[in-house]
Amino acid sequence: MVKMIFLGAPGVGKGTHSNLVAEAHGIVKISTGDLLRENVKAGTELGLKAKEYMDAGGLVPDDLVIALLKDRISKDDCGKGFILDGFPRTIPQAEALSGITEIDLVVNLSAPEEVIIGRLSGRWTCKKCDAIYHELNIKPKVEGVCDKCGGELYQRDDQKPEVVKKRLETYQKDTAPLIDFYKSKGSFIEVNVEGNVEEVNKRVQEAINDKLNG
Repeated sequence: MVKMIFLGAPGVGKGTHSNLVAEAHGIVKISTGDLLRENVKAGTELGLKAKEYMDAGGLVPDDLVIALLKDRISKDDCGKGFILDGFPRTIPQAEALSGITEIDLVVNLSAPEEVIIGRLSGRWTCKKCDAIYHELNIKPKVEGVCDKCGGELYQRDDQKPEVVKKRLETYQKDTAPLIDFYKSKGSFIEVNVEGNVEEVNKRVQEAINDKLNG
């Protein structure tokens, strides 16, 4: 069993690489954003509580997110382990997480700020299926049209350069301190994610295997 956390600024590819690593290790990838949406959609007791905060435009409290996570990792499909993508985001969340499960490895994906801004500000998203494209790296076959469903592509507000810079400032203030928090615990690796998906995935997988087997 292996339990991992993927850290990194917006745009480094946490979702992409955590999916690939989860697949390679035969474990589950858990995104707290997806978890919240699934529970709201299913109308669970915790989901209905979370919905009250979400509908009011507020953040879902840490204790509620931790309760959702505790319930999720108790499911049978987490028996071999899991990867957490997007959680924790703050030191208090990390401390609360340590109260419900041990973590074997923390993977921090890093890249220079100009690379991240270039990646995020070049992103386009499908209005229908949420597929993500990039004007340099992942171009659609027809400009402005999703390859998968034919939906219209648009640039979200949080993908515009000025907003991307603000997102990175928030990350540095709230989430970057987690790096030192987990470094002090020993089971921590950092991987540079400059390059294409195949190159970076090879680097990530090798670093994880070296750490776990070393």
